Amino acid sequence: MKKVHFVGIGGIGMSALAQFYKDRGAIVTGSDRAASPVTVLLEKAGIMVTIGQRAENVPPDADLVVFSDAVLEGSEGFVERQRALELRIREASYFKALAEATKGWKTVAIAGTHGKTTTTGMTAKILKDAGAKPTAVIGSIVRDFGSNYLHGDSDLFVVEADEYRSHLLELSPYILVITNLEWDHTDWFPTFEALQATFRTAIERVPAEGAIVTDAGNPHIAPLLSSARARIVDVNQEPAYGLQLPGAFNQMNARAAAAAARATLPSITDATIVQALASFHGSWRRFEYRGKTVRGTDVFDDYGHHPTAVHATLSALRAKVRGKIYVVFHPHLYSRTRDLLNAFAGAFVDANKVLIAPIYAAREIDDGSVSSDILAERIRMMGTDATAYPSFDAIIAALADVEEGDTIITMGAGDIYKVADALVAGA
Repeated sequence: MKKVHFVGIGGIGMSALAQFYKDRGAIVTGSDRAASPVTVLLEKAGIMVTIGQRAENVPPDADLVVFSDAVLEGSEGFVERQRALELRIREASYFKALAEATKGWKTVAIAGTHGKTTTTGMTAKILKDAGAKPTAVIGSIVRDFGSNYLHGDSDLFVVEADEYRSHLLELSPYILVITNLEWDHTDWFPTFEALQATFRTAIERVPAEGAIVTDAGNPHIAPLLSSARARIVDVNQEPAYGLQLPGAFNQMNARAAAAAARATLPSITDATIVQALASFHGSWRRFEYRGKTVRGTDVFDDYGHHPTAVHATLSALRAKVRGKIYVVFHPHLYSRTRDLLNAFAGAFVDANKVLIAPIYAAREIDDGSVSSDILAERIRMMGTDATAYPSFDAIIAALADVEEGDTIITMGAGDIYKVADALVAGA
């Protein structure tokens, strides 16, 4: 591939794949709606990023145009896809392009509802520290690599796999890691059983000489393993590891990463795994400490946007800090907020106050069935103080008097990290 253009290049997966293509010698360009830490990273890597999506962004001599799931008809970036069609340039979705990129590699795919990004980062670091020289595409900027992409010189490819729209099935992993399973992406999977069906198919496709790495005792996963051809590696056989990252959920991520590394590289030593995990610094927007406000309040940011992830993160934060916890929550998708409303209502029990931003619509249209006000009311019914706010600015103003000794954490899959950044910048 000589020239590749990415529409929505600021997406976390898109940006990693863009770096992979550049690493392989392609001329890479891209566009996005707004600048972000990811677009800054790409520009530092020598990739030309245009802010603002217009038909003329598409190079007429491009060999391939890659687009993200968010670039649908009616979206700002769709004009670039239309231009590619006019120019008869081949198009591929991010997941189709990723599948093409990993074809012929020994792929280690990390899937599951929670912990994919951290487990992928940990697995890549263990294999890198062991001298296996893996390539990796990760769903966040890993501090240890300074990127969401890791250059490698072997046939190993570690990749974060997404179950949304059954994209996981585009890949052909030799090692499949399943961290856990819960109902999510409710706009695509009408029931939890539908999500399980996708994972059952993924399990069946792993070759006999490969491995499936998972919590074999998990009641949501165990029934799916009976149809596996590959051997099952139970992460519960791994010990507890010394980590810089807090929380029981990160221990499970570490066990999965360690087991995946052993399955991939049987010669790896215990000492290498222990040291790699002990020195792992984590990823952008995963329980990330951002700094202090002008009043000395500690500010954290986290990507958690599913009730289980929210609850687990806040439980770990409560164990870590004293004083009041103020949670700024950015609900992601109307469908998820509506379908998991009761679970969300009980997820904030470790918070003293929840400030809720308007729902991040992403690919959806508001049908009036749910709102931030409805979520706030439901949280209050569970005994936690919660208020919906009309904007990020209103939330920032409401937090102006939070004192030293208390803690603020922003949470969500959208751009709520901007509130954390504004709070710290105000200092």
